[in-house]
Amino acid sequence: MKKGIHPKYNTVTVVCTTCGSTFETGSVLKEMRVDTCSKCHPFYTGQQKFIQAAGRVERFNKRMAQKQEPSTDSNK
Repeated sequence: MKKGIHPKYNTVTVVCTTCGSTFETGSVLKEMRVDTCSKCHPFYTGQQKFIQAAGRVERFNKRMAQKQEPSTDSNK
């Protein structure tokens, strides 16, 4: 490796701004702050809510049911 062109790699403490937990990692930054971490993110904590997705599925099924109904047009 060439000398003098690479950034200094440090051990930094990462702080979660949501729950306040901290952990150490390596980075070229001097400090890191993250919005969510694995301790407070809904995917990792198992507290995910699929309410919004359920509404989409219901709307999709409703549209599909309307399309499958036979039309009563006399022009056909």
